[in-house]
Amino acid sequence: MNVTATQLKNRLGQYLEKALIEPVIVEKTGRKIAAMISYSLYEKLIEMEDTFWANKALEAEKSGYIGSESLSRLISLNERMSAE
Repeated sequence: MNVTATQLKNRLGQYLEKALIEPVIVEKTGRKIAAMISYSLYEKLIEMEDTFWANKALEAEKSGYIGSESLSRLISLNERMSAE
């Protein structure tokens, strides 16, 4: 579901309830700027991210050495994922 920032401001309670069921995408001046999701979905996403990075750390440990180039790529990927 997509709503404008003005619609969200005027009907926040309604869209908070809707976010329990499906993501609510907020648009401002025709651009998608935010997404409202339920807290339970947020927790699942955080858990998935933690699992992803834990697996990456295990892979690195198994290989014995991650190296500075690989570390730089992982940091860059993490920064890009955080920015999205």
